[in-house]
Amino acid sequence: MIRRLVVFGGTGDLAGRYLLPGLAALHEAGRLDADFEIVCADRKGRGPDQFRAWAQTQLEQHAADTPAGSRQAITDSARYRRADIGDPAQVAETIAGAGPVAVYLALPPSLFPTAIRTLRTAHLPPGSRIVLEKPFGEDLTSAQDLNRLLADFVPEQAVFRVDHFLAMTTVQNLLGSRLANRVLESLWNSAHIAEVEIIWDETLTLEDRAGYYDGVGALEDMVQNHLLQLLCLVAMEPPITLSERDLRDRKVDVLRSIRPLTDDDIPHRTRRARYRAGAIGERHVPSYIDEPGVDPRRRTETFAEVELAIDNWRWAGTNFVLRTGKALGTDRKEVAVHFRPVPHMPFGHHGTTAPNVLRFGLDPENLTLGLNVIGATVDTLVPLTMTAPIQPPDLPAYGRLLLDVLVGNPALSIRADEAEAAWRVVTPVISAWSRDLVPLGEYPAGSPGPAEP
Repeated sequence: MIRRLVVFGGTGDLAGRYLLPGLAALHEAGRLDADFEIVCADRKGRGPDQFRAWAQTQLEQHAADTPAGSRQAITDSARYRRADIGDPAQVAETIAGAGPVAVYLALPPSLFPTAIRTLRTAHLPPGSRIVLEKPFGEDLTSAQDLNRLLADFVPEQAVFRVDHFLAMTTVQNLLGSRLANRVLESLWNSAHIAEVEIIWDETLTLEDRAGYYDGVGALEDMVQNHLLQLLCLVAMEPPITLSERDLRDRKVDVLRSIRPLTDDDIPHRTRRARYRAGAIGERHVPSYIDEPGVDPRRRTETFAEVELAIDNWRWAGTNFVLRTGKALGTDRKEVAVHFRPVPHMPFGHHGTTAPNVLRFGLDPENLTLGLNVIGATVDTLVPLTMTAPIQPPDLPAYGRLLLDVLVGNPALSIRADEAEAAWRVVTPVISAWSRDLVPLGEYPAGSPGPAEP
């Protein structure tokens, strides 16, 4: 197990909101060695006391449920270094030490190539690992170039392209519910399922993230990685095991089976929009283009929807809808499986009936089956809901990801070919939207989203 973690971008939002709390959870669970060391590096030049105060504040805000002793242990084991990721000498001093190191690039994707070249010049210790946050690259070409840089530097097993969605308990339970359930698995195909919706609608707005979000938008921020990863877990063939090779092979099979979208398809199978001024509950929300740091000329979308088809034996004829939006009226984060209607209605019933729907709630975690009850005098959809019990000390998503990095288990990270395959799915959409083949719509903040065409 690696005993040193160096985070470049180490005093940013990702480090404070997720990485330090994830480490505190690992400490509380007894998964960190007593001599574990954390180095947070950036170009800001903080003093030791200033850094310690920042770390304590972040842990108090974002790890309040973790006992104070574990929060304090992480603060005590963390130290700060001023280092420019483009300066090999500074980086070499930062990663210097006995044994291998896990280097976490909590940086904008545009800096990944520079960081990798610098780490190579700085002589990363043997056995070290590199962690890259999503999105992996800025488009297909940059992802391919980045993969080549990494392949010339470290073995694939040492590269962790992380997506925290895969480590969420809710997502792992979705996979377990499907693969460990003989009833569900026997129905898990296009003969029984008409449509699958993978939805991440949220009431959150830009939340001071314009520096990152305005350069990518909803399609690249959510659909290209998080939602496509959920699609892989929903649609893949059962793997032989959940080992990293078997699981990732099956996910790549799904991505390769997605029917490429053409310029003729995209106006009918995709939507994009951004929010304008409105109200979410009692809170007034300004228009997206009036948010601090937003450049209206970029025409960045805050709502993206893509309909996909999978051309394989299991799923031919089933529609897959991937949708995400910000500043919406309600949070809806789920995978909704819509079953086909029965071929014949008994009891002299006439007309249409709502289909059975199986909903996997992702945040909060729950499972709901909408079951039709029909008879001579009854026609209703009965919801059967189960809320999964919380079982502490369950690790948060970033706690699991960091543990996998430290012990060297890449099963939940994205393999090189998988990262490129995901970009191939969305690249035609990015191209078509850049040429305005799909109009950029608008929707009021606090609404259900843009109106259906």
